[in-house]
Amino acid sequence: MRLAAELRAPVPDPANLADLVRYATLAANGHNTQPWRFVVRAGGVSILPDFSRRTPVVDPDDHHLWVSLGCAVENLLIAAAARGQAGAVAMRDDATGIDIDLAAAPSADDGLFAAIPLRQSTRSTYEGTAASPDTLAALEATANDGRVDVRLLTSLADRERVLDFVVQGNSAQMEDPAFVAELLAWIRFDPDTAIAKADGLYAACSGNPTLPDWLGRRIFPLVFRKQGENDKYAEQIRSSSGVAVFTGAGETPADWVEVGRSFQRFALRATALGLRHAHINQPVEVPALRREFAQWLGVGDARPDLVVRFGYGPALPMSLRRRVNIETA
Repeated sequence: MRLAAELRAPVPDPANLADLVRYATLAANGHNTQPWRFVVRAGGVSILPDFSRRTPVVDPDDHHLWVSLGCAVENLLIAAAARGQAGAVAMRDDATGIDIDLAAAPSADDGLFAAIPLRQSTRSTYEGTAASPDTLAALEATANDGRVDVRLLTSLADRERVLDFVVQGNSAQMEDPAFVAELLAWIRFDPDTAIAKADGLYAACSGNPTLPDWLGRRIFPLVFRKQGENDKYAEQIRSSSGVAVFTGAGETPADWVEVGRSFQRFALRATALGLRHAHINQPVEVPALRREFAQWLGVGDARPDLVVRFGYGPALPMSLRRRVNIETA
């Protein structure tokens, strides 16, 4: 889409905070809800949660929302650094947002900036090609800064065990009418609806056929079936090079922001290395399953935050973003 290309145009002016915000909005975020607000203030930008865009069924404690904000923080920092501004991040004590102070500095780019407009969640079957040890090491080094535990699972046995957890979680979610209804509310079946709303999960971006919105909503309950979805996940996970699991240091919004930052760096490095990625978060979204998954993973009583498959495959159409109404402090 032309609009998707315009969103991803290069950042031309380091002094233009609107361009940095635009790049921040290209970050990964749950259901493409874009649950953020941006406030420009003297010396920097603040990123605040937009709770009107919550997904309370799949994300009852706003975990994914805060992770999404962390992804946006990291994109903004990377874009600012590449254009000669260093950023200092501070989580507000009352957990109402994140403040980023910006100051002039020598330009710095470790190869992630160019990946920001190219990164996408690619929800398709991959090629089944293994990633080299050097590639895996680069992914781990980029994501791991000591505040988030990042584990890359590449053996067949580990991927099959992850698949078991995904199938259990997906089955539980699909048996919950509230989950299905919430997911359906965020699906955009046709281009006109996708452009008008500029959010949500556009069918073409997931490799699915587009349909008139009214028809898609009628057909959805007939084709969105548990066994079919489980079979799809089995094919997708088995075609992936590996699975990455991110576990934060705690269970607070500040910890979840750090998880988002770590994941965003991982996703950008994967993109720069020619890898695709997609979330398979069912093992951490179903509370009864999450504890068992944590025990298998070996993180004890810690809460695993994100589960992401990665591998080689073609790109899909890019998702859209809403035009952000940048506020001033």
